Amino acid sequence: MGQRQVEGHRFHMSTRRAGLALCFLAISTGVTSPASANQYTFVWGEDVIGRTSHVIARQADTLSDLARAHGVGYEEIVMANRGVDPWLPREGTKVTIPDRHVLPNAPRNGIVLNVAELRLYYFPRASSDEARTVVTYPISVGRVDWRTPLGTTSIVRKQTDPVWTPPASIKREHALDGDILPDSIGPGDENPLGRHALYLGVSGYLIHGTNKPYGIGMRVTHGCIRLYPEDVELLFQQVPVGTAVHLVDQPYKAGWSDGVLYLEAYPPFGENRDGAVNHLAEMVPVVMEATRAYPDYPIDWRRAEAEVLDPTGMPVAIGPRLPPEQRVRQAEEPQPQPTLKSEARVKGAPARPSRKAPATVGKAQPRKAAVTAATPAKAVAQTAKKETPPQRGSQANRSAR
Repeated sequence: MGQRQVEGHRFHMSTRRAGLALCFLAISTGVTSPASANQYTFVWGEDVIGRTSHVIARQADTLSDLARAHGVGYEEIVMANRGVDPWLPREGTKVTIPDRHVLPNAPRNGIVLNVAELRLYYFPRASSDEARTVVTYPISVGRVDWRTPLGTTSIVRKQTDPVWTPPASIKREHALDGDILPDSIGPGDENPLGRHALYLGVSGYLIHGTNKPYGIGMRVTHGCIRLYPEDVELLFQQVPVGTAVHLVDQPYKAGWSDGVLYLEAYPPFGENRDGAVNHLAEMVPVVMEATRAYPDYPIDWRRAEAEVLDPTGMPVAIGPRLPPEQRVRQAEEPQPQPTLKSEARVKGAPARPSRKAPATVGKAQPRKAAVTAATPAKAVAQTAKKETPPQRGSQANRSAR
């Protein structure tokens, strides 16, 4: 594939895929096996993939450089490295590469896009005698006023070297800043779609590359989904036309790995910290649904609350390890299908139901500006609800990039 330069890091793309890019200290924490740096095998009943690793920053490094070199996004690496200056991490700093993930609560087929974590998962088809695999890439999604749509659609066509025709709404927005866009932009360095585009069934929305790769892992688009150029090239080759695409908004994910329950949390999109109680109320049904088969599992609510209030974007254990003889064998995919696809407009997928909250979690409390870690029971509002919050709305009728 040839070599490339990423801000002082000269490496082969195949080296990154083999997990050897740069000199790093890999700490294996998952039970899945890596087929490459972004592809993992998994079995039903195991919900956590990937591994946490570390690199030692060099003088010229930024967190953005290290994120791209190791296949993670900007916000991911910043959340995982609290206290580290994103632009001047200092030579010798140990930087965490957050490449371990709880799989979203969505069908494990086709493409799953979780806008809350800024990450794409692709589940290739496999025969009955083949190991199931998942490939994952960091993405950028729509900002708060141009939200990426939610629901289920499909890949309807693919295009190499696409031509971008900016819609009137985007042309007006750019014109307000004195940037007059042409009616169309052909292939080349000025094209914001990059060299590869996969068109969704909902009009105006694409999965594509970018001519600004250091924006990957941020909420910066007009609703489309961007990938690093090297990642979208691989995805373009892997994904056939007709592949299902499930777009979800799940800031809280809970799942099992080797008998341990993990929680992965992200800041809810477009909300501030004044909503801390509501954030906790959204997390609790997700955790309880994950323990539906284990009603007596001792959940560490303090640890879960702490992660929600100050999320790292990495899976954290919120309970002890179950002995093998107590684990329920999961023979098939547990997730329900989201709403039926609409090629005209993608609607939000319903969330899965949850059993009633245990006695350790209190009844609904008034909204508060702050919550203390010492009182998780009082912190959680509306925990008596029997279903998780619905997916957030979208503006699917907007053309975007």
